[in-house]
Amino acid sequence: MSLSRDSEVPERPQGQNVKAADPPPPSGGPGSGKGTQCERIVAKYGLAHLSSGDLLRAEVASGSERGNRLKAIMESGELVSLDIVLELIRDAMLARGAAGAKGFLIDGYPRELEQGVRFESELVPCKAVLFFDVSEEAMQQRLLKRGETSGRVDDNEATIRKRFQTFQQLTKPVIEHYKGQGKVIQVDASGSVDEVFGQVQKQLDALKL
Repeated sequence: MSLSRDSEVPERPQGQNVKAADPPPPSGGPGSGKGTQCERIVAKYGLAHLSSGDLLRAEVASGSERGNRLKAIMESGELVSLDIVLELIRDAMLARGAAGAKGFLIDGYPRELEQGVRFESELVPCKAVLFFDVSEEAMQQRLLKRGETSGRVDDNEATIRKRFQTFQQLTKPVIEHYKGQGKVIQVDASGSVDEVFGQVQKQLDALKL
């Protein structure tokens, strides 16, 4: 999960800039509680909550030319290019920034190192990366419990293990990269929702969002 603030988001090369405030992207393994904490952070700090997955789904549902291209890519089983994802995030940041958003909470992004590097070089620097740290055992228990009522096809033990492997291979290097820059806010996410948010609030208040 990333946050950025007091930065300009380039609209196009040689285009106008929109002043935007942004905070850290939230990160953490599946079942670490990112979604629940995002809702609370957005409500308290007045940030615009962006999710690359939601943006992709919304674009496809819009029936736009770009949405139709994305639908074809996704139906063929191919990966959506980083260029397109960055374009969607940029457009959403411009729209929300123009509407007066105080900052951006970008959920589940970057998922791999190249995404983070290009986001900061082509859009804006992030203020911080919020990392929800919890053991795989605890995350698995949460996901299996959720699977009892969620109806999500990926809330089963075999798929959960694969998601953990993907997180370790792709996302952990992102955390280490931002740790080297002193941008990671690491939160012990093993407690209750209220306990975890108490830690988050203390850290974000220190950033003066």
